Amino acid sequence: MESLKELYKIGSGPSSSHTMGPKKAAELFASHPTLPDAYRVTLYGSLAATGKGHLTDAAILAVLAPLAPTEIVWRPDITLPFHPNGMLFEGLKQGETIDRWTVYSVGGGALADERTGIARPERVYGMTTIAEIKEWCYREGKTYWEYVNDCEGPEIWDYLDTIWTSMCDTIQRGLNNDGVLPGGLKVARKASTYMVKSQSYNDSLRSRARIYAYALATAEENASGGTVVTAPTCGSSGVVPAVLYHLATSRDFLRIRILRALATAGLFGNVAKTNSSISGAEVGCQGEVGVACAMAAAAACQLFGGTPSQIEYAAEMALEHHLGLTCDPVCGLVQVPCIERNAVAAARALDANIYATLSDGSHMVSYDRVVEVMKQTGHDLPSLYRETGEGGLARDYTPRT
Repeated sequence: MESLKELYKIGSGPSSSHTMGPKKAAELFASHPTLPDAYRVTLYGSLAATGKGHLTDAAILAVLAPLAPTEIVWRPDITLPFHPNGMLFEGLKQGETIDRWTVYSVGGGALADERTGIARPERVYGMTTIAEIKEWCYREGKTYWEYVNDCEGPEIWDYLDTIWTSMCDTIQRGLNNDGVLPGGLKVARKASTYMVKSQSYNDSLRSRARIYAYALATAEENASGGTVVTAPTCGSSGVVPAVLYHLATSRDFLRIRILRALATAGLFGNVAKTNSSISGAEVGCQGEVGVACAMAAAAACQLFGGTPSQIEYAAEMALEHHLGLTCDPVCGLVQVPCIERNAVAAARALDANIYATLSDGSHMVSYDRVVEVMKQTGHDLPSLYRETGEGGLARDYTPRT
């Protein structure tokens, strides 16, 4: 598996696969040694279907337009066989193509290339399943974060410290912003209101209201194109930070313990990314919010002293109960139902942690098995329900007047 640096990335919303990935691809294509006098970028499948709402064209134009005139071609009717998020970059001179590159945005801001061979990130983890890693934990008397440390080296903690700082900054910005989100749906920001209302509730409701507020804060910042951390994606970026921020501020956990929890969360996210997908266009929202919920549940369970089996149980349960979740963003915007899903998933992560902590850690279905099922379920979902903006809640939406 790749480093957690390839999972946790700081970037601009609203979508890691539809915004961050295409922007990165444009930067790589712009670095080619050819000297075109114009560019043409053809977006296929999911990228074309929901790209305008996800600011795909804006991300690409921000890179290429200052260099030469750039045309964006939208082809939602064509899905390339390798992945639904396909892009064809062309460099033109006097109207003729002198350079071309087909590339895919495969989730979490990552790119894949069938032919020209993008340099793949170094594989730093020898084991790729939680079953293997859990067995190692019991054999060595260690836990998941120690496996991360052994594989990544001590420098990973400085990186995770930067990631955690960015997560906290995003929450603070989100809690202090008001107004309507861009895009035409007229969705009002709610994070600050939820935070204020939490003050009037008793302990239990206050806790729940605050975790909603923290998740909303990040999800709303993402929807407005603000800076977020992929965890594992932009569209699901509110879940892990909300859970960890809530526990850090309410339970006074030391910063190093939060970073260790972040490492464990990343390990579970990495396994899902490696053996299935974290791309909504490929497997639906189960691969985004579902995996984020699993990551957050594992992190919370570790903070509360869970055993490796209990931590796996929390993550398994969190992902299992998101199986089949569709990706159907209304108007192609990462707002409805995406923002609410982040808040609800953050609360469900804490519920999964409690349930697993109360158990002895034994369970019938493994995390690895749920990851396998998620992959198959995603492939079995009709394409309408995998980030096309044409099915589910997105179908036949009537804008407010």
